[in-house]
Amino acid sequence: MAAGMPTLDPSKLQLVQELEIEMMSDMYNRMTAACHRKCIPPKYKDAELGKGESVCLDRCVAKYLDIHERIGKKLTQLSMQDEDFMKKMQGEQQPKP
Repeated sequence: MAAGMPTLDPSKLQLVQELEIEMMSDMYNRMTAACHRKCIPPKYKDAELGKGESVCLDRCVAKYLDIHERIGKKLTQLSMQDEDFMKKMQGEQQPKP
């Protein structure tokens, strides 16, 4: 595990792993649906993807993953700031001897 991360007992670790799989599966399903809607016309003309459709899908997936990563980093940053703020507030509220 990463340095500074608390160690989890096996049952909590399994729960975290299952949640991670569920989140990745949800992200994949949303990305697939969004890019399909955007890049592939509802009436298929050919059995294979055309060049334009393939390029569109490649770009759509790249953009979707980039945004997903950016949002994840921002949410992590905000979570860390909230955690630091809560620790600071708790430290100020403790009575001084």
